[in-house]
Amino acid sequence: MQSVFGDITGEPLSFLAILLVAFVLLATEKIRNDVVAVLLILTLVVSGILSPKEALAGFSSEPAIVVASVFVLSAALHATGVSEALGHWIGRLAGGGYARAVAVIMSSVAALSAFTHHVTMTAVMLPVTLDVARRRNIPASKLLIPLSFAASLGTTITIIGAPAFLVASAVLREVGEPGLGIFSIAPIGIALSILGTVYMVVIGRLLVPLRRTDDAKGDRFRLDHYFTEIAVLDDSPFVDKTVDDVEADRRFRVKVVGMMRGGRHLDRGVRDRKIRDGDVLLVRATPDDLVAFRKEPGVELHPVRQYETATATEARESEDDADEIHERLVQVIVAPASDLIGRTLSEFDFRRRFDAIVLGLWRQRGWLDQELSRIPLSGGDVLVVQGDDAALARIAADPRFLMMVPFHGQPRPRRKAPVAALIMIGTIVAASLHVPLEIAGLAGAVAMVLTGCLTLRQAYQAIDGRIFVFIAGAIPLGTAMKSSGSSELVASWLEGVVGGWSPVLVLLALYVVVAIVTEFMSDAATTALLAPLAAALAQGLGQPPAAFVVTVAMASVTAFLTPMAHHGNLIVYGPGGYRFSDFARVGTPLTVLIALTVAFMAQWLWRE
Repeated sequence: MQSVFGDITGEPLSFLAILLVAFVLLATEKIRNDVVAVLLILTLVVSGILSPKEALAGFSSEPAIVVASVFVLSAALHATGVSEALGHWIGRLAGGGYARAVAVIMSSVAALSAFTHHVTMTAVMLPVTLDVARRRNIPASKLLIPLSFAASLGTTITIIGAPAFLVASAVLREVGEPGLGIFSIAPIGIALSILGTVYMVVIGRLLVPLRRTDDAKGDRFRLDHYFTEIAVLDDSPFVDKTVDDVEADRRFRVKVVGMMRGGRHLDRGVRDRKIRDGDVLLVRATPDDLVAFRKEPGVELHPVRQYETATATEARESEDDADEIHERLVQVIVAPASDLIGRTLSEFDFRRRFDAIVLGLWRQRGWLDQELSRIPLSGGDVLVVQGDDAALARIAADPRFLMMVPFHGQPRPRRKAPVAALIMIGTIVAASLHVPLEIAGLAGAVAMVLTGCLTLRQAYQAIDGRIFVFIAGAIPLGTAMKSSGSSELVASWLEGVVGGWSPVLVLLALYVVVAIVTEFMSDAATTALLAPLAAALAQGLGQPPAAFVVTVAMASVTAFLTPMAHHGNLIVYGPGGYRFSDFARVGTPLTVLIALTVAFMAQWLWRE
């Protein structure tokens, strides 16, 4: 053993030193993770371990493209309400307690991940899990690590769940053994999924950190139940419907509090009247729906229809202009001592003074059921205002208003929910039918934009640049480990150590080594590198190669020691507010239990 370590010189020594420094930086978080990734790229090139092309290959790698694509897919599912509907269903199953929520989420995700890529499933379930966390008042950090772990565990149920098992099957055929059937590994995978769920409910719940993310900061000025007016146009789906029909329409979440017809407020029998072309509905709406009315056919915000010029109205039909209009929406608060208090927007002539339009009003207390322009204002009222830069600058400088903050509503085209769901299903099916995952994901993301499930601006905003750069910088580590000779060094050391051990102990040792290596490499790359060694080791020891090769593949997808181990971890890293060390604290005990389970079950399933 000593001679082996004595041979660590040159490139292997340089690489291991770089790796050690990177781990220290990532663990201490003294420098942002994406910056560390860029430093890794530069260091590997300067040291001569990798060429510039090899070091930058991560930016065009499958994991980086897949992660960017699934961010867009996930955003589209959220925008169209698909994830909200799924979350509502899972939320009902999850009940009110933490243990039941974890059990339902993990079992559902594991079952779905058996036939899809774990990154895709993590991205799909991320907004669902965040919705469950909000509704159940559970910190998101308590649910997102279980979500990511379950997605990886579920891939061990079938060989199409993760590329590693397809590689393992090919390696077995190369050494003259039968390949793996689609459900050959199911006994192990089902056992691991159950084990992971029980662990997170019983032990993991004590180890998962309680983190308060920045969502609260982002939502500080995100108020609900804005009062606004909707003009019903001649091609509106609301025509000849009742108020109850409008409120039941799943495309919107509105509460109708009044109706105007011919400029007159209707006082009686509003809910029983058939809505006509030209009617104005007085509603309380969410921020997302208030913005969505700008893009829905057959309806328009009444203030916009009254005051906006025809040119601007036509311009908003363009996606880019609609995004610009959305960016010019702000919220202003009426100052407590303002001379606006007790006056209406009509009396004050807000439109003429500021050349801006008030689209909605939020009030903490009190019931609003009059036309916007006729509501006497109160101190603390929040006005949703649309205007150009000059108009908004005039409002910001006016002492009648306390502050100006962005309006956080996003267009949510819920009518596109079936389209978004079909695109997501098509993406999953395509990936399952051996279409390269990065191509399937990229095609799905483009389809979401082309069909109007998401605007191009929203698609770009959905991609977390920090995570993308972090992944792109981590990918070349696998190439560096192989080209520097470090991987061969580790493999030869393992072969020299395990001679004379029992098969179970050898499998445990093999799992440990693979678990460490897969922290720097993808599951497929790790399996491709070490599975042939495992097969040769098994033949040398007179053991069935399948048990050894499957153990390598299992370890490559179930080692939860760092957030780099699986790209699904990186997806939940930011939303959960996690630190690098959180994954080691929660994942190490689970990895030990999984290692024992895999070693015993693999030796039992493929015994002589």
